[in-house]
Amino acid sequence: MVQYLQILLNARMARAEQRGATAVEYGLLVALIAAVIIVAVVALRDQISDAFQDTADSIEDRGSGADTPK
Repeated sequence: MVQYLQILLNARMARAEQRGATAVEYGLLVALIAAVIIVAVVALRDQISDAFQDTADSIEDRGSGADTPK
């Protein structure tokens, strides 16, 4: 009976170790994705800024009625 409980305990501990390894892998994957996003944003800083400025200008123009047909 003690041997059976020992086998069950060992199986449970092995599963817990595997879950911990999976969590670490997911954490590394999330960190890698975040690093890629940061590098992309820094590299495309001017294009992103221009896109946001164009959008803001477009919203401002619509608010002032400059684009509305007469």
